[in-house]
Amino acid sequence: MAAENVIEMLHITKRFPGIIANDDITLQLRQGEIHALLGENGAGKSTLMSVLFGLYQPEAGVIKKNGQEVKINNPNDATALGIGMVHQHFKLIDVFTVLDNIILGAETTKAGFLQKREARAKVEALSERYGLKVDLDAKVEDITVGMQQRVEILKMLYRDNEILIFDEPTAVLTPQEIDELMATMKEFAKEGKSILFISHKLNEIMEVSDRVTVLRKGKYIGTVDTKDTDKQSLSDMMVGRSVQLEVQKGPAKPGEAVLSLRGFCVPSRAHKRNAVNLVSFDVRAGEILCIAGIDGNGQTELVHGLTGLEKSSGGTVTLCGEDISHASIRHRGGNMSYIPEDRHKHGLVLDFTLEQNMVLQRFKEKQFQTKGFVNKGAVREYAQRLIEQYDVRSGQGPVTVARSMSGGNQQKAIIARELDREKPLVVAVQPTRGLDVGAIEYIHSRLVAERDKGRAVLLVSLELDEVMNLSDRILVMYEGEIVGEFDPKQTDVQELGLYMAGAKRMEKGGHSA
Repeated sequence: MAAENVIEMLHITKRFPGIIANDDITLQLRQGEIHALLGENGAGKSTLMSVLFGLYQPEAGVIKKNGQEVKINNPNDATALGIGMVHQHFKLIDVFTVLDNIILGAETTKAGFLQKREARAKVEALSERYGLKVDLDAKVEDITVGMQQRVEILKMLYRDNEILIFDEPTAVLTPQEIDELMATMKEFAKEGKSILFISHKLNEIMEVSDRVTVLRKGKYIGTVDTKDTDKQSLSDMMVGRSVQLEVQKGPAKPGEAVLSLRGFCVPSRAHKRNAVNLVSFDVRAGEILCIAGIDGNGQTELVHGLTGLEKSSGGTVTLCGEDISHASIRHRGGNMSYIPEDRHKHGLVLDFTLEQNMVLQRFKEKQFQTKGFVNKGAVREYAQRLIEQYDVRSGQGPVTVARSMSGGNQQKAIIARELDREKPLVVAVQPTRGLDVGAIEYIHSRLVAERDKGRAVLLVSLELDEVMNLSDRILVMYEGEIVGEFDPKQTDVQELGLYMAGAKRMEKGGHSA
């Protein structure tokens, strides 16, 4: 006999200015199952889950828990019903400790005083039981993204939630952390907890889910049993056409070095060692060079040192034959397109409109100026062209406020802006983070097209599939140093994994040690 439905969302409709985010959607979650919610960026997945969690109120439709209709006006109502949510962009307070973040809003008090000892004991017991080890006294701003996610999961468990919503939970995790999370989710389901899991990663959905519901452009497409489907069928359902899951590209024809680093060092903020230590490599015109590694091994500092966001402490950076080791950020940007790792912090001004974000570095150019003033008509026309070319979906087109867009569409906007600048060097850090298969296919083809136009592409990625599929050469970074160089045709994910974990490294002569 099939397990009964713990949650039913029946005929949910939710509108925003200029867009129907959820158009008459029905979703049923069974007791003890992992139910994946799949769809393109902007398909309405996060909106639907935000309705269930009480962040939005639907214009139509009802929600039932265990067959009884319930009204969820806010997240406190959701928590009272045993519903918890880990958001795509974590809802943590950076300057608070881990423990304070977990108990915030659900504090145990006696006679008006906070009972932290009891709270600590409960959190320690939970982290022990589920293998979610974290330092309870560390400040959130000092721990890794993977650890922050554990804090979010412990927040749900601390509130005794039985229905767990994970919104793109693996978008910021390393392959090892993803495996741990999958195991944890299976453990929760075994105990009878019910999980809603938003993702566009087909491998993960196939591995961990029992059923999959597909949304497209705000509409319900269908629900299938995972064991009766495959990745290609799911991607076709999600995008509405056949998608190439493999990158299509011919052999590279590398030319002169566009970027050269020699003995490059960037100091660490966290400890006395260099975060980037004596790194040397070239990126040539007409090739995609990928830097692979587990998060936190100096890739972020390398890119920040290169783009000028952090000061380097040694070595040289040569771009298009010019030494830019001490050049300003604006000067470096003159020959470089930069797709940053953190789209909110370094990619967009969230309270600006889409069209303002599209010309952030270019508004001084002649085409956007009239007698010293910004020509708004020219800016709008330009933004409209990029929106159409890159299929950036938003409620109000060029005048949409960036903050209101889905994460994947924010990413597409940044990529459109940067690639259209047509600079000799493209620095792309996690360019497909949080994107669906259709968008990934498009972005990959754009990066290959940039390469084929003779541009140098420096790709930094944690996604091993992307590293293997897209790059012409791979460098592995471990503890701030380059420990290996590989041809993707002559290596495999297992070998890269050994170098990424520090188990192997190449000596200067190219031999393994």
